[in-house]
Amino acid sequence: MESFLSPLSAEKVTDKIDLIEGAVHRALLGHVYRSPENPGRDALVLKSTLHPSKPGLSKLEGQARMLHDLASIELQAMELAFRTLNEFPDAKSEFREALAELTLSEASHLQLCLNRIQELGFQWGHWPVHLGLWSATAKEDSLIDRLLIVHRYLEGSGLDAGETLLQRLAAVNSPGTKAVVQKIFHDEIGHVEFGTRWFRYFCESEGLDPDHHFKSRITDLTERLPKRLEPVSHKLRIQAGFNQAELDFLEERRLTQAKYAPSRFRERQ
Repeated sequence: MESFLSPLSAEKVTDKIDLIEGAVHRALLGHVYRSPENPGRDALVLKSTLHPSKPGLSKLEGQARMLHDLASIELQAMELAFRTLNEFPDAKSEFREALAELTLSEASHLQLCLNRIQELGFQWGHWPVHLGLWSATAKEDSLIDRLLIVHRYLEGSGLDAGETLLQRLAAVNSPGTKAVVQKIFHDEIGHVEFGTRWFRYFCESEGLDPDHHFKSRITDLTERLPKRLEPVSHKLRIQAGFNQAELDFLEERRLTQAKYAPSRFRERQ
């Protein structure tokens, strides 16, 4: 019987942060936690399409709402990194140690967001959250799948969105909010590079061509993966290890998905 509360099962976001370091340490020592179907939440969970409209970033409420959405993403990123660490106890030790550091980095990002939300006069749970990132993964995923989905697709998409967000924040007089967002997206380049490096390592270890598998597996997982319509950040993704063939594939995929998106997204083309 499990004798430690899992940060995945805990509901309070503060408890999750308090638990994560000890849980990571125990996972590295071989303790395996039960992975719940969905992680616990102390905020209302709704599909993102049902969330209320967002105020502009020139308003404190708009900044707090943006950081709340970002906190929800960082929370899921922390949980997904821990989920992989927990569900693949026999993976290469060097990989697991690097993943443990990444998990704690995501926890620090979450804490930065929560702190800044409070400084702006709001609290976690003031707005609903979604589980879109968690829902993109499944218990039957291979380790290669998890690296592709979480670190190359989801976090890679975060680099695209982050570049756009930083451009929008450039005109906002809020040094505290900018500092949080800049810190997170600077670190995320390394998180995506981690995924790129180990995805290729494990593909080659299993006799798979990384470039071919990247394209074919993303295509296979289309129904499960969130659509990404933001412009692809070639500069940031190259820093994170993407090659030109992968960028060309992502551009083609984005343009295809944009054809069926609402007009407000098509206007970005």
